[in-house]
Amino acid sequence: MTTQLNYKTLYETDFVEWLETTTQLLRDGKLDQLDINNLVEELESMGRSEKRELRNCLTTIIEHLLKLSYWEAEKAENLRGWRNTIIEQRNQIERILEDSPSLKNLIPDFFPLCYQDARKLVIKKTGLANIPSSSPYTIEQVLDEDFLLD
Repeated sequence: MTTQLNYKTLYETDFVEWLETTTQLLRDGKLDQLDINNLVEELESMGRSEKRELRNCLTTIIEHLLKLSYWEAEKAENLRGWRNTIIEQRNQIERILEDSPSLKNLIPDFFPLCYQDARKLVIKKTGLANIPSSSPYTIEQVLDEDFLLD
């Protein structure tokens, strides 16, 4: 294990070793030796990362649902890919919520922004002007494994 002086600089010079050292200090109960500021920063970052991943998955599902619903010119050629993406992203959300069930409570807060982001993407990618300004789908529909896939 590194010395206390080296440990304080590890965060900037060798992140993996910093993680291993921090883990060992926690296991050994040497809480007074921890790099608390960077540890707190990393824990907060992990929470933000999980939330960002959930928002990205929701946005991607909505984007592909909108394409299925409104982009008739490309539907025949892209139907399978859009459906597969929806299935994959729904599965990803399921795994995220298994690991962090409390994130489910944040979905209603994320949903309007995810819809707006997906809408902008679809408009930009397709040139369509008929995408509704508010979601034509409920949260339950977006997360329903069978919705719009038959």
